[in-house]
Amino acid sequence: MLQCVFLLSDSGEVMVEKQMTAHRVDRGICGWFWDYVLAHAAGDASKVLQVVVSPTHYLFQVYRNGVTFLACTQVEMPPLLAIEFLLRVADVLTDYLGDLNEDIIKDNFVLVYQILDEMMDNGFPLTTEPNILKEMIAPPNIVSKMLNVVTGKSSNLGNKLPDAAASFVPWRTTVVKDASNEVYVNIVEELDACVNREGALVKCEAYGKIQVNSSLPGVPELTLSFSNPTIINDVRFHPCVRFRPWESNQILSFVPPDGQFELMSYRVKKLKTIPIYVKPQLTSDSGNCRVNVMVGIKNDPGKPIDSITVQFRLPPLIASADLTANYGTVDILADQTCLWTIGQIPKDKAPSLSGNLRLEEGLTHLHTFPTFEVKFKIMGVALSGLQIDKLEVKNTPNAPYKGFRAQTQAGRYEVRS
Repeated sequence: MLQCVFLLSDSGEVMVEKQMTAHRVDRGICGWFWDYVLAHAAGDASKVLQVVVSPTHYLFQVYRNGVTFLACTQVEMPPLLAIEFLLRVADVLTDYLGDLNEDIIKDNFVLVYQILDEMMDNGFPLTTEPNILKEMIAPPNIVSKMLNVVTGKSSNLGNKLPDAAASFVPWRTTVVKDASNEVYVNIVEELDACVNREGALVKCEAYGKIQVNSSLPGVPELTLSFSNPTIINDVRFHPCVRFRPWESNQILSFVPPDGQFELMSYRVKKLKTIPIYVKPQLTSDSGNCRVNVMVGIKNDPGKPIDSITVQFRLPPLIASADLTANYGTVDILADQTCLWTIGQIPKDKAPSLSGNLRLEEGLTHLHTFPTFEVKFKIMGVALSGLQIDKLEVKNTPNAPYKGFRAQTQAGRYEVRS
């Protein structure tokens, strides 16, 4: 049972406080949590554990776009229940408001309170489907905001219970408007990799999502199968997925919500190859550190690798940095991060960055070497090797249009020097 939910800004300011039970949680717990963030993650809430134990409460937190969703309880409860609820709150608010950040939360705090009030009842999750919530609480638009200003009304709550609340598929509206009879399936993956200073691949995993955009009339029945489902681990499904067909045959059988939604997430472990290499070399003596970094394609994925960047934090005790690249641009940011923007790797030469780091007076050698973080994006391929076999659609008046797409981007992709 969750007793309270707070929404905190990146500076630790409490933007929203929603007490869920009669037992009131003192706001001072947010101060304790922020002191914990400063002490254990240098003020970066995204790097804090999702479950934290304080002297008085169990704390659960989810970080999204500069906003920390913090839930508190004093009783034993499944941690995944609290974390999943906070993730659903973040998803619902993003769906309602179009984006999620500190300014948007402050501009729509009345709506945020109304949504939290409907999503939880006396500390227990109640209505978490966006489809039902949108029939109960109208999403904001320019017309409604103007009417609220003119009439003085500040509530978007409806007067009747949504029909979908009594449906056997509550995630789907009873009447789908403007259905274009088409469905799109998108595989989106993030590649996490760690390469040690000798250039050996220590770890490589893909975290993926199956995103669906459905615009089908009626109550369609969809069946999605993969060519190689055995590589998938740690699956997480949307409530619309029937678990028994997946458990027996690794087939996704579901009645989809209308619009965009995440059908499932997964992980593929122990991948053996990475698309690009980064070879850093740092040598220091006599108060200088010479830097040379080369980037190139290691295993061609068959599609262009776009939006390549390499960044690293300048080591402490650096007096000055003089770094240049034979391709792309190099910037030293205010937080002492060197950002090398490459874009696409040209065919006629290998991009390289070189230069000199001047150590502070009295130092002869560099004792702390940086970790290089790599970002990239590849459209049209899922590097885990996951492939869609077929998508069957039933209970529609006409054969729908079906579209498929895949993309891979770097997640936590690190090269140690």
